[in-house]
Amino acid sequence: MPTEAVSNLAELHKNNDLELDLFLEAIYRKYGYDFRSYSRASLRRRVQNQLEKFKLNNICELIHLVVHDEKMFLDIFDHMTVNVTEMFRDPHFYKSFREKIAPQLKSYPSLKIWHAGCSTGQEIYSMCILLQELGLYDKAQIYATDIDHKVIEKAKKGIFPIENAALYSQNYRESGGLYALSDYYTARYDSIIMDSSLKKNIIFADHDLATDQAFSEMHVVICRNVLIYFNQSLQDRVFRLFSNSLDYGGYLCLGSKESLRFSSCNSLYKTLDSKYKIYQKTKQHDMFSLSNKN
Repeated sequence: MPTEAVSNLAELHKNNDLELDLFLEAIYRKYGYDFRSYSRASLRRRVQNQLEKFKLNNICELIHLVVHDEKMFLDIFDHMTVNVTEMFRDPHFYKSFREKIAPQLKSYPSLKIWHAGCSTGQEIYSMCILLQELGLYDKAQIYATDIDHKVIEKAKKGIFPIENAALYSQNYRESGGLYALSDYYTARYDSIIMDSSLKKNIIFADHDLATDQAFSEMHVVICRNVLIYFNQSLQDRVFRLFSNSLDYGGYLCLGSKESLRFSSCNSLYKTLDSKYKIYQKTKQHDMFSLSNKN
């Protein structure tokens, strides 16, 4: 490629990066949502999709729409967050939880569990079913949080498309489920409606892992397949947040492609399951600073 073409391409990339920075800064300053430390590759794809959807020439035009039209922002916001989930997703994680964590939790007089990035709730109800089958649900308080208020409202309702019921049932069986998944929901028209008894100990709340503070005295923190969308700095911030939230001896559960390995908190934990990323906090510490700067 000629030198001039290389130089022009580099300048184009530089300008695109600058426009993306301004777009993320505008969202943060106008609406308080902080995407500035999310993975750039993932953000670029989602922003490009919005440019094509609204037939815009560049990100600067998108910035103008977002700043001056809140409804437009809310529409775009739905595409900035990723809500991929299913009941008993990665079923062998739940099987490992049954075998490695649940026996220890039985000795606790009460349980506090935080599920961060709960999306539309399928994985929250999966954990509630597991806890109920093991006789742990009645003493548990479960905090289900997500940055997206709309998905929190869907999670509260616990109504999911019936077309996914077969997949959910298969996952449940592979997770070590003791009965039939259909025992826990009512099928009506084109939906499955989760049993209301599964909701009584869940507290749903908005929470932004990039900006909000820790919960306290948690026995289990579950955050699976969320950190893959964050850059290294924000990942470390979130690990400090979780470590501040967990009691000594508490359990941290991550997604299969996520790891504590390069985190500043790594030395606080021992690995219980390297494949399904289950860790136990074995060292106490003073509260970490939650600045997302390295």
